[in-house]
Formats: sequence, structure tokens, C-alpha cells
Amino acid sequence: MSQFDRVLIVCGLAGLIFLLPPPSAAADAPEGAAEPGQVRIQNVEVRITQVGPVVLLKVHNRAIPIFVDTVVAESIHGALTGQKTARPLSHDLMHSILEAFDGRVSQVIVTLKDRTFYGALTVVVQKTTKVFDSRSSDAIALAIHFKAPILVSQELLDSAGVELEKPDGISL
Repeated sequence: MSQFDRVLIVCGLAGLIFLLPPPSAAADAPEGAAEPGQVRIQNVEVRITQVGPVVLLKVHNRAIPIFVDTVVAESIHGALTGQKTARPLSHDLMHSILEAFDGRVSQVIVTLKDRTFYGALTVVVQKTTKVFDSRSSDAIALAIHFKAPILVSQELLDSAGVELEKPDGISL
């Protein structure tokens, strides 16, 4: 098991208790519009760990691990790789419905409050824009389906992000 995998396990078991942002960084509710200090996620990856599937939101040498259920992990992995399941999953269905009504996901903002990740899912249908409160994993899955940006605050990246390793196993 690599050092990074051990870090993920620790984050999954205890990290959510200790990685809370400072009170000033916690929002009362997910915000819909990007604000100064938002960072765009550069890469999303799904990994299977001993404590369950985890989605990694990567920026430079850091990643925010978000543990998800197996179905969401499968949906996100499928959206990332272009693999289709035998039957559409919920995110595939929502993607098809939105596209049928000329809709799209324009962005997702992931926040953390009281040890729970939230997703503010911004949807545009024709000329109407609405922001929906969502599980972060569902918002991430739909953002990937629509190739929409996923944003986090710099504070969240600093507080909940874990440092990634170089390919030779040396921490950056």
C-alpha cells in the first residue's frame, strides 16, 4: 500500500473530524456563483480503497478526497472514461433529460460544512439559471458529464486537501 493510500484511509476514518475549515470558511449554504478565491479543479480521479471508493479532486500537488458510494463511483468513473453501463445510471438519466430540454450544468462549487461536503449545482435551461443544493458526489458526476468546471475555495483546498506523491513515491 502506498503512502498516499494510507493518507486516504486516515482521511476517511478520522480526517473528516480533524480537517474542518476554520469557522470563517464554512458557508451556511452552498453558493451558486464563483467568488474570488475559488480554485478550479484540474483533474478528477476515482480510486478504490480499503474503506470504500473515493473521488479525488486534484489541483496541482493536492487532492481533496471525497468518499462516495459504489454506484456514484461507477457513474463518475464511467463519465471520466466514456464507459457506458448496460442501463443508464441516475446521472446518465439526468444528463439526457437536461440535454433534451437544451439544458446543461454550467458549474459546480464544492463546499464543506459540519464534516459534510456539499455541491452547489448550477443548471442553465434555455436562458434560465438555477442553483440546486446537491450531494457533492452527484454534482461532481453531473459536472463531468457536462464537462463543467468544478470549483472549491482555496481555504477548502488548504484545509481538506492532502499532498500528492511524485511517481517515485516521494512526497512533494
